[in-house]
Amino acid sequence: MIQSNYSVRPDDFDAVLFDLDGVLTATAKVHAVSWKRMFDEFLSQRASDNNEAFIPFEIDTDYKHYVDGKPRLEGVRSFLDLRGIELASGSPHETVEEDTIYSLGKRKDEIFHSILEDDGVEVYKTSVAWVCYLRSQKIKTAVVSSSRNCEAVLKAAKITDLFDARVDGKVAANLGIAGKPAPDTYLKAAQMLNVEPKRCVVVEDAISGVQAGRAGGFGLVIGVDRNDDADALLNNGADIVVADLGEMLK
Repeated sequence: MIQSNYSVRPDDFDAVLFDLDGVLTATAKVHAVSWKRMFDEFLSQRASDNNEAFIPFEIDTDYKHYVDGKPRLEGVRSFLDLRGIELASGSPHETVEEDTIYSLGKRKDEIFHSILEDDGVEVYKTSVAWVCYLRSQKIKTAVVSSSRNCEAVLKAAKITDLFDARVDGKVAANLGIAGKPAPDTYLKAAQMLNVEPKRCVVVEDAISGVQAGRAGGFGLVIGVDRNDDADALLNNGADIVVADLGEMLK
């Protein structure tokens, strides 16, 4: 499904920057299910309290366009804005019982960890094979994820050692840099690798991610089409789209 004949070679690129969920691991599915369960519980209770119709959270539309790839709290805000729901920001110290932005984010995280503990982490073997190939060609690799669970997922998947740098939700928060669709986290990863953006490849499955890659002026943005989104990925910044990263090994 490669949209143009392209290979990533050390003559052209010095580093490849990978999103985690949906690109390296199948945890994007777990995130989507976690978001739906959390929001549906919240929306159902709110509808009952206000004597309103319950309109569920939809993975194909709400998750894809308003949550996927964004930092957790931004995902909460983005979807609530869509529904015209205003909640206080709250604070990191409050419990999950509160109806605040922070609390909803915490609820989603608890659900995510529960599913992860029960089902483990599924790795895309062809993605890992391409990472190993790139490293054999002396091309640097990094993980750039909006998730604060990135380090735990990498460890559970046993692929931590395949990356020279990691910029995730925790790192971004500590540094005070914007998450996707802003390019800041990808630019930070390139800086950590001491590589110019134009010599870096960005690999993403989320619309917000390819937007970040395009905004950062990176040399190549590869979209990974896990959800029949090839056109949307191309229209939002991907240079090429593949159904699986194993295609890059051919």
